[in-house]
Amino acid sequence: MVKRQDYFPKLLLALAAMSACSPSQGGDGERHKKKGLTKEAIEQVSQSKGDAELAFPGAVGYGAHARGGRGGKIMPVTTLDDDGPGSLRECIEAEGPRVCVFRVSGVIRFTQRPPRILNPYLTIAGQTAPGDGITLAHSGGAVGRTPLLIKNTHDIVVRNIRVRTDMAGTERGSEDSFTIENSARVILDHVSGSWARDELVNGYADNDWITISNSIFSYGIPKHDKCALMASDPGNAQHFSFIGNLCAHNGDRNPDINFPPASCVEVLNNVFYNAQSEFAEVWESYGGTPVSIAGNVFKAGPNTSQSTVGIVRQNIGSKGPATIYLADNAFDGDFVHIAASTQGISRPGPTCPLTITPASAQAAYSAVLGRAGTWPRDAIDVQVVSDVRNRTGKIVSAPGVIPAFPKAIPYPDTDNDGMDDRWEQANGGNAAAYDPWGDADRNGINNFDSFLEYLNKERGL
Repeated sequence: MVKRQDYFPKLLLALAAMSACSPSQGGDGERHKKKGLTKEAIEQVSQSKGDAELAFPGAVGYGAHARGGRGGKIMPVTTLDDDGPGSLRECIEAEGPRVCVFRVSGVIRFTQRPPRILNPYLTIAGQTAPGDGITLAHSGGAVGRTPLLIKNTHDIVVRNIRVRTDMAGTERGSEDSFTIENSARVILDHVSGSWARDELVNGYADNDWITISNSIFSYGIPKHDKCALMASDPGNAQHFSFIGNLCAHNGDRNPDINFPPASCVEVLNNVFYNAQSEFAEVWESYGGTPVSIAGNVFKAGPNTSQSTVGIVRQNIGSKGPATIYLADNAFDGDFVHIAASTQGISRPGPTCPLTITPASAQAAYSAVLGRAGTWPRDAIDVQVVSDVRNRTGKIVSAPGVIPAFPKAIPYPDTDNDGMDDRWEQANGGNAAAYDPWGDADRNGINNFDSFLEYLNKERGL
């Protein structure tokens, strides 16, 4: 067997070569010269869990070791424009390890097809934005596609970004809020999405080593108001974690769980509110999902009825039985809590070793309502959390309005290394030297990751 420390550097060289010779994409214009990595390359990536180091302090789940842009270029986003120098598109479409930091706050509205994250080793650090942060949207019509799409790539970390699709596109099937497609080692953490005409968050094709954590997905638009389609058309077994999230005001797929046998799937410490037909759906159409569902809260809302089901086995087109481990889930309201059909496939222990020890459902409820989503919370997330607490609100029939952003001043960063000069001076760094990947305080964590952790703690995260 190849030792991991020997295998991983060789893998990176192979992936770089594959990426460099990827064919051009038809119909996407000159800017999209690459399709990202091939399916075979992604399968190679899946053989390694990634860095021994966590993606960031507190990262959890199967994607916790995604490398992101660590060690790469710090690329300041200095404009809300869709394109051009200093744009988010420029950072996303750049090659090599890179980190998008934000010197602006407000809405980035894509007036052309939204950029796709195709090149590996990227961190989008939304917590660096001043004021109320960053919201992604599009201008509707033919460019009304998924605003944040991670495709054919690996080692991607996205944190503290909102997607609010307030304008309708012309292709419903491609209009999620977030999509992860044929990619490995990906984390979406503290993101928020609303008003998708398809899934709010969607896993598609052969993903592996994925974490979706600490996020809020709300207000899907009927007739396809869905929270999370964790897997769609998977060819291979996957490792997938859904931890500490809030799904609210979505008719069903809260979440949808449909994976091949030999997958490791965990749904832990989430809050699911106001489903209409189903909350969690465990499917068997890919051969039978193995899933652990533990420490979650399923709470009825105004759209929930006595016929709504909390955890249901979907055996339409079954190709083999699922296996479900259920533990310490709380059900609040008058609905069918657990469908009787799950009894034959229940297991006494986790289907795979869990990546965390789940908190109790009561503790998860407090933690999710206290800290999930993009910070600082905008008025939409504030309302969603209030609805869950007070059993108010409802599924909406049309998008709302993106809240206005007050004027905000970015922190001083003389050397353009992504860190606040004042924080550097207070922590042994040099505000006049580009040193994001050094370790000024010798705590074993690089300067930039320490700074991001400081920003999170400022927000109480």
